[in-house]
Amino acid sequence: MKFLISGGGTGGHIYPALSIAHRIKKDYPDADILYIGTEKSMEADIVPKEGFQFKTIRVKGFTRKISMDTLKTAKELLLGLNDARKIIKKYSPNIVIGTGGYVCGPLVLMASLKGVPTLIHEQNALPGVTNRILSRFVDQVAGSFDESKKYFKDNSKVTITGNPIRESILEIDKKEAYKKLKVDPNKKLVLVFGGSGGQQSLNDAMIETIKNHINNKLIQILHVTGKRHYDKFMNNLKKNDIDISSNNNIIIVPYLFQMPEAESISDLIITSGGAISIAEITAIGIPSIIVPKAYTTDNHQEFNARALEKSGASKMILEKDLNGQKLSDMIDSLLNDHNKLGSMARNSKKIGKTDAVDKIMSIVDNMIK
Repeated sequence: MKFLISGGGTGGHIYPALSIAHRIKKDYPDADILYIGTEKSMEADIVPKEGFQFKTIRVKGFTRKISMDTLKTAKELLLGLNDARKIIKKYSPNIVIGTGGYVCGPLVLMASLKGVPTLIHEQNALPGVTNRILSRFVDQVAGSFDESKKYFKDNSKVTITGNPIRESILEIDKKEAYKKLKVDPNKKLVLVFGGSGGQQSLNDAMIETIKNHINNKLIQILHVTGKRHYDKFMNNLKKNDIDISSNNNIIIVPYLFQMPEAESISDLIITSGGAISIAEITAIGIPSIIVPKAYTTDNHQEFNARALEKSGASKMILEKDLNGQKLSDMIDSLLNDHNKLGSMARNSKKIGKTDAVDKIMSIVDNMIK
């Protein structure tokens, strides 16, 4: 059985694709899986390390404004379609699966035109442009939010599966997690991270938030700045005369490899509106404050955050409204309201989906049979 999988540009597209790929390998041990991406991309670095074959095609994302670069992109798209045609002809896949990002466009479209069964997975409440276009051609669409259905022309193709998550997050030994992260189990933990790369606006707001909560005997804060923001953040603490060297409740790191452990023992999570982060938070039922990044394509993170807030699982603060005092006050308000926090946790768990890969594989199984 041969599977072509594609998804690229950001971790939000790549990691769902890899979750599906690993599950295919588990269900079909003899499966031949080929991952298609672009050169000098995140997927070019990540996918081979996961043990999968990797090939590239030539394609670029379209800019929103018409310019000379638009003509170059159109040329690359034509080259990408030809690359995809050659790969499909040589590889003869039984199914092609795309998880978003412009790299999926040529491959999934060409597969559909060639009569190869095609499936796309959409991570966000507001589908990306590529998936909205591809949905008109593919056989099946797997979505993650009920709100996304209205953006696809043919609802009969859409199955709400949720986002694939790291299985490890559901198997955490919490006692070991507290020890590993050096966190006090008797204090409430607030985990803060602005996606895998960090978030400048959230980092700025955390300066005052940390100042207001340093040496607080009831809560502890684990703040992940993002690698490229760490030095600036630490310098800003010094400029604001905030000395965390002798505190007993503030932990600041540039990156956190033990994110599943940290998420599982948190009482409140503050993050941006990335679809995979939201999927993990809701899978384990953690209340959250979402600060969607305003510069994301089509502002899709705000749609994700609003979907979560509408369900009563989260509070949202837009970047334009964010400041340290507002964030600090919201943290205190939630942590001091046991009933509210409990209600948010239950609502988070209620909308969480832990069987997304099972549902996606059910679609795949039916398609290839």
